[in-house]
Amino acid sequence: MAEHNDTGKWGEDVAANLLRQKGYNILARNYRVGSLEIDIIAEDKNFTVFVEVKTRSSKYADILPEQYVDREKEMNIVHAASTYIKTNRITKDIRFDVVSLIINPLTQEISRLEHIENAFYPTLRTVSQNSFNGQYRWQMKGKRRGL
Repeated sequence: MAEHNDTGKWGEDVAANLLRQKGYNILARNYRVGSLEIDIIAEDKNFTVFVEVKTRSSKYADILPEQYVDREKEMNIVHAASTYIKTNRITKDIRFDVVSLIINPLTQEISRLEHIENAFYPTLRTVSQNSFNGQYRWQMKGKRRGL
């Protein structure tokens, strides 16, 4: 496996452990819908949370890892989340978070670990659910928190 894949997997493990320590229940990891993926799906007592994990080594930390979550990535996460919501009949409120890590590649020491709740806010444009299949369409508007 390539070094960046190892780093990403390790970062996802760290993020999942962080979320567990904060009292979240991990529902799924690496949830896939076609070519789309959500790194972690978790829940607490109020929310189902879709989490994107961004891990960068300190040698590539020219910008913060969460800044790599661009509009296209957000829309892909939302699209995959809508499938998860429909398939699993999620009734809790939902939230989109980012866990950002910067690590030293030689020592695996974490120099920065941040859980950004409500990292971005998709706006629900249309929810049309009929008895045969529910379809969620999301419209991304300029609602981003610090990304």
